[in-house]
Amino acid sequence: MKERDRKPPARRPGGKPAGKSFGKPGGFGRPPAWRERGSDHDEPVILYGWHTVSLALANPQRRIRKLYLTENAARRLAEEQIPTRVTPEIVRPSEIDRQLGPDAVHQGLLAEADPLPSPDVETLEAAGMVLVLDQITDPHNVGAILRSAAALGVKAIVTTARHSPEATGVLAKSASGALELVPIVTVQNLARALGRLNERGFQTVGLDSAGSEKLAAIELRQPLALVLGAEGKGLRQLTRETCSVVARLDLPGDIKSLNVSNAAVLALYIGASQLGLMP
Repeated sequence: MKERDRKPPARRPGGKPAGKSFGKPGGFGRPPAWRERGSDHDEPVILYGWHTVSLALANPQRRIRKLYLTENAARRLAEEQIPTRVTPEIVRPSEIDRQLGPDAVHQGLLAEADPLPSPDVETLEAAGMVLVLDQITDPHNVGAILRSAAALGVKAIVTTARHSPEATGVLAKSASGALELVPIVTVQNLARALGRLNERGFQTVGLDSAGSEKLAAIELRQPLALVLGAEGKGLRQLTRETCSVVARLDLPGDIKSLNVSNAAVLALYIGASQLGLMP
């Protein structure tokens, strides 16, 4: 076996090796904080936490394989009339702790599910806003971006098949249910996908501190694709060259740069305001 083909040992989202599994022998496998997309489509997506799991249960497109609940969580689901869709296994909180690690805030809910299908970039509606992520790998950041995208009515998020976090574990928890609300379009070649968006009439605006124009000063129009790069590296050269314009976010305070998830919500707010999408 080649070195690159070796699979890492099972790990909790916190990075520690997973403990003994409950349920059938072998448990639910490894619930990684992130892994490259396409690494193993047979592995279940691991979802935990109230918003994450309850919205997954309410999503008819999400196939739930297994559901582990504490008694309190099962009672709350029943009170809020959220169907479990599969027969849950009632467990103690400590048993879920053992799977996820003591730092995971699971609120008594843990589910194994199939990944949601990835739409094709050609099927995206040419209206509103989409968000394009250029190799942003931190699952907390991508999860927070997803949550902001859901709040601001983003139609879809486009990301790369490699060098992006899998929609499971920490990312799913950070997204707080937004995985069920914002489709994720996975592409092999981001520059090619951006080129196709350009051809379809999207205004593709890259965000970079060295951008030639202020984002707020640009006349934005629908359909709009906002493109964000990874912290530190920013947009890759080919990504920058494929965008129709590269803009910056000017800030009035002493700190002139933002975490990428904060930059995303500010850019989305500016975009939604200019496009008349705000209530």
